[in-house]
Amino acid sequence: MRLPSWLSQHLAALRAVLVLTVLLGLAYPLALVAVGRLPVLDGRADGSLVTVGDRTVGSSLIGQSFTDADGNPVPRYFQSRSSAAGGGYDPTATAASNLGPESVVDRLSTDPADSTPSLLTQVCARSKAVGERDGVDGRRPYCTPDGVGAVLAVFRTDGLTGRITRVVSVNQVAPATPFVSTWQGIPVEPARPGHDYVAEGGVVTPVRGEAPAAPAVPADAVTASGSGLDPHISPAYAEIQVGRVARERGADPAAVRRLVRAHTAGRALGFLGEPTVNVLELNLALDEELPAR
Repeated sequence: MRLPSWLSQHLAALRAVLVLTVLLGLAYPLALVAVGRLPVLDGRADGSLVTVGDRTVGSSLIGQSFTDADGNPVPRYFQSRSSAAGGGYDPTATAASNLGPESVVDRLSTDPADSTPSLLTQVCARSKAVGERDGVDGRRPYCTPDGVGAVLAVFRTDGLTGRITRVVSVNQVAPATPFVSTWQGIPVEPARPGHDYVAEGGVVTPVRGEAPAAPAVPADAVTASGSGLDPHISPAYAEIQVGRVARERGADPAAVRRLVRAHTAGRALGFLGEPTVNVLELNLALDEELPAR
């Protein structure tokens, strides 16, 4: 006796579900686990962990911060780039900040917990901090000397045109002094927390300033990677840190540069990406060959 067509169709669908479940839900994952346990691949499958003696100190694939208990950079170590993954380099919260080039106005509040710096201010603050820590020029275009975005809200009588009636440095709160005292003859005032000057009609006006077109602090020193877990920095960022690391360790800068070169990887396949320096591996080599005196 032939089964009704609707029942035959349902049985065929059920068989397909069972077969695909066995193949894709069991056989395929188990096969990948088995491949990952091969002698050449097992280290990568376990997370490419780096050990010193019997102690696991990190992963060659996941970055980490080299800071003290208070979150301050440890001067004798090369510093990684910033991370937007959770509290920093959190593999369970890998992500970027989702802030783009138009993020130039800070959200200012009387409660510091409710204040949110724009991407521009984050870049400016990081560049200033790196410049001070490593003894280089930390100035960048569109940044104020105190390390926030150099952005004005310009109010005009007719919105976008007409006579200027008011100018506010939107990222600087009193008692900070505005980075320019006047704008086209109008005194510049500091911002007040809780005010949305753009919603109030101010035209956002970034000011380039007199910073060099090619900043001494490289881009990867002031931005986070897309994943938030990048363990590498550029050779340029490593180079500006050489003097500080050598001084803190009482070592010859040439010896530190030699270790940087030894831990610099070239472009993938010879032409993809840029050369990179693995910060963890470099710092471990420093502790082994040039321990702090």
